[in-house]
Amino acid sequence: MNTYSTVPTGDQVVQSLPWRWRVQGTIFLIGGLGFMFDAWDVTLNGFLIPLLSKEWGLTAGGAAWVGTSNLIGMAVGAFAWGSIADIIGRKKAFSYTLLVFSIFTVAGAFSPDIYWFCVLRFIAGFGLGGCIPVDYALVGEFTPSKYRGRVLTAMDAWWPIGASLCGVISALLISQTHNWRALMLVMVLPALLVVWVRRSVDESPLYLVAHGRRAEASAVIESLIKRTGATVEMWRLPEAAGAAKLSLGRVNEQLAALWRFNWKITLAAWSLFLTILLVYYGALTWMPSILVKTGFPEAKAFMATAGMTAIGLLGVVVAALLVERVGRKWILAIAGPLSALSLVIFALVLGIPAVAETWLLIFGFVVQVAIPVLYTYVSELYPTELRGTGFGWASTISRLGAGLVPLVFGSLLWPYLGLPMTFALTGGLVVLAVLWMVFVAPETRGRKLA
Repeated sequence: MNTYSTVPTGDQVVQSLPWRWRVQGTIFLIGGLGFMFDAWDVTLNGFLIPLLSKEWGLTAGGAAWVGTSNLIGMAVGAFAWGSIADIIGRKKAFSYTLLVFSIFTVAGAFSPDIYWFCVLRFIAGFGLGGCIPVDYALVGEFTPSKYRGRVLTAMDAWWPIGASLCGVISALLISQTHNWRALMLVMVLPALLVVWVRRSVDESPLYLVAHGRRAEASAVIESLIKRTGATVEMWRLPEAAGAAKLSLGRVNEQLAALWRFNWKITLAAWSLFLTILLVYYGALTWMPSILVKTGFPEAKAFMATAGMTAIGLLGVVVAALLVERVGRKWILAIAGPLSALSLVIFALVLGIPAVAETWLLIFGFVVQVAIPVLYTYVSELYPTELRGTGFGWASTISRLGAGLVPLVFGSLLWPYLGLPMTFALTGGLVVLAVLWMVFVAPETRGRKLA
């Protein structure tokens, strides 16, 4: 037996280190802040729709572009930044995504009309769309495999925090002034501060190993071993793979590689992302307008939406507690369809405000059990060289679907089918995606990242 071949590689060492809050936990916190701004910005679309409709006299179709332009930008950004992160590195993409978002959000706050607003929101969305795939790839690759499921699931706790902050701050500002520009500007300063903080994060050692940057990989791995207090007598670096250059052809190759790797898994990842997040984004984008149309004052509608997102924090906690015990697939198979069902019931009892708000809270809880497990699951389905791309493209599909939600939901489904049937239709799509996952996709609980 070759003794050298039995010595663990650097990437295996990283995944076997003890968890330390001052080491991997710091990366979790910094990565989560980017995720928080993603939630804040997506939630903001729902609050901007009724405000901009009043100021610019928008029709339902015109108002839909408030959310669509931003979400389509996020869709493009998700696949672009996921592929870019696999090529230029997690660290650079980690900082650039929020920087682009911040610059163009400021510009969008000074838009003179709906046309400029949509263009600038598209570009801001392009920057922010990269946060989820890049952040999950980076945090996942620094996290020991023993804790990875819980840590990646806990990442989604930043979503209800960001969405709830958006709702509460928007409601407070609206109670004082109807200046929608202030709603956009208030989140830019903290976003820029996070951009600065991200400069201190190391490049992913798994990425460095995969791209043959041996000296840098050794330095990062040795630093991690020292800072976590681990005892590692011997380890080695695998053979250099060579660095890839960024090009359109390379991005296309990465997409093709996803389907060559396993088309059934890729289809499962895309369908789960599309359907479960279609339900969530549809509710998030239109909930303030639904409640206002029902008779809620704007500030109360904003606070009710904030409550829907805030209770999701409890859902994330439950998901983090269950994900390693129950497994990814079982949680998705139950929580995904159940979240859609709770929205159907909400729509049926909308005429009874207290009951409707209760079911809105139930939806917010259950859907946030499903979403963090979904993110964890998909990020584990692919090897290192495809992880950012795989997650990014799955996120792109969900953002494209979500981008069409404001147009299709507000202009076609809701007016003609009514809310209960509209939510039932999207719930049926979730059931189909879950069934495909059950039969073709593997359980990833406890697996080491390849």
